[in-house]
Amino acid sequence: MKMAHYEAAHFLWSAEGGVATITLNRPQKKNPLTFESYAELRDMFRSLNDAEDIDAVIVTGAGGNFCSGGNVHEIIAPLTKMNMGELLDFTRMTGDLVKAMRACRQPVIAAIDGVCAGAAIAMAADMRLGTEASVTAFLFTRVGLAGCYMGACAILPRLIGQGRAAELLFTGRAMSGAEGERWGFFNRLCAPEELQVEAEKLAQKLAAGPNFAHGMTKAMLNREWDMGLDAAIDAEAEAQAICLQTQDFRRAFEAFAAKRKPVFEGN
Repeated sequence: MKMAHYEAAHFLWSAEGGVATITLNRPQKKNPLTFESYAELRDMFRSLNDAEDIDAVIVTGAGGNFCSGGNVHEIIAPLTKMNMGELLDFTRMTGDLVKAMRACRQPVIAAIDGVCAGAAIAMAADMRLGTEASVTAFLFTRVGLAGCYMGACAILPRLIGQGRAAELLFTGRAMSGAEGERWGFFNRLCAPEELQVEAEKLAQKLAAGPNFAHGMTKAMLNREWDMGLDAAIDAEAEAQAICLQTQDFRRAFEAFAAKRKPVFEGN
């Protein structure tokens, strides 16, 4: 399946050279999410797993902000009128977006400037680039909700540590860009005007790599969360044995022997 020419309804989509860029595009409101955008993002990431022409993904926001979370009038207000079944449908649907991001074979890079509220999409990415102006917050407690939403209590402690995650999820306070880099939420900070360029450079580098092997790395990073060390070592032995059968491994060996740079083809 090919997705380079995917036509998005609730965000911007572009693809070039194996790199897809998803841009949340409601800058006048700092790019809030709606029921419809959540659902389309979920379905799109599910489809990406089978996309032959996309090998890395960037998620970013328009207008100097990443995302302001769920819109008060378009999501929060309707939720107050739903019954338990409808509410569960919604929370499962948003959780399925995180599952789809983690399950797709492509590395996902979040390029985050300005407001990053709710932060589940950023948290679910494989890597995050930020700026000094990045302001990340998990705001559930401010609206009377628990911090356990879209995998936050599982993923966030693995990124920044249990105590730091607890502080953000209990208080709802904002994490600055510098703090986020120091704590490990951001892989690195960039100048705002260089953020997209740096994200594209990283994505292009990944897309030019051994993409079957990248998919295996991502799968094992996810699978090994709940494995003991012995099980993880055995699973990695099997995974690497599979990768040793690929043509990309042979290409790398032949390029090394010939003292040239390998050109990977993802098989």
